[in-house]
Amino acid sequence: MPREILKMYSDYKSPYAWLAFDPVFDLESKYDIQVKWRPFQLRIKGSGQRSVYSEYKVKYSYMDARRTANERGDKKIIRGPLKIYDTAPALIGGLFAEKQGRLVEYSRLVYELFFRRELAIDEADAMQNFIESLGMSGSAYRAYLEGDGLREYEEAQAESQQDHVFGVPICVFRGEQFWGNDRVPMLERRLQQAGLALAREKQSA
Repeated sequence: MPREILKMYSDYKSPYAWLAFDPVFDLESKYDIQVKWRPFQLRIKGSGQRSVYSEYKVKYSYMDARRTANERGDKKIIRGPLKIYDTAPALIGGLFAEKQGRLVEYSRLVYELFFRRELAIDEADAMQNFIESLGMSGSAYRAYLEGDGLREYEEAQAESQQDHVFGVPICVFRGEQFWGNDRVPMLERRLQQAGLALAREKQSA
């Protein structure tokens, strides 16, 4: 029987989506589920469009993400973005990498390089060069970006509306939302309650 689907909506410009990415995919090794990654364009107001309280919240968010990474022992460099990014080229790149069976590897590197300020995830040329550096076809990515990739990306945005997605990371399991990297333990308890733990997990429980 096919594994039950657990959706995870992500955007590469979110540090919290980065913090949740590996822990959510790790659930596949413990539960009878398949993580279905879905790209979601997080809409953020630019500086000057936000209230002073929103500015405080943004600064806090990055401090909190760094603090969470440090407490987990992650060696993540999380620098605040220099502008508001339209991440469609990188998100469509994620869909492209997924078709090559390389979504996890691709995403880990995109997150790392973006938050080091070493990858322009809003530029098609930069993403094409990055994809080629991973040994995938840059020309195939470019054709996908301008054709089926754009269509599939837009379908994912429409799907997010059906799932009532309002931010990232959001996981959806049996219609129930779990927002934020700090909700992954709660999500795992739901998977346990659903009886989806794999045999070795049941034996060690």
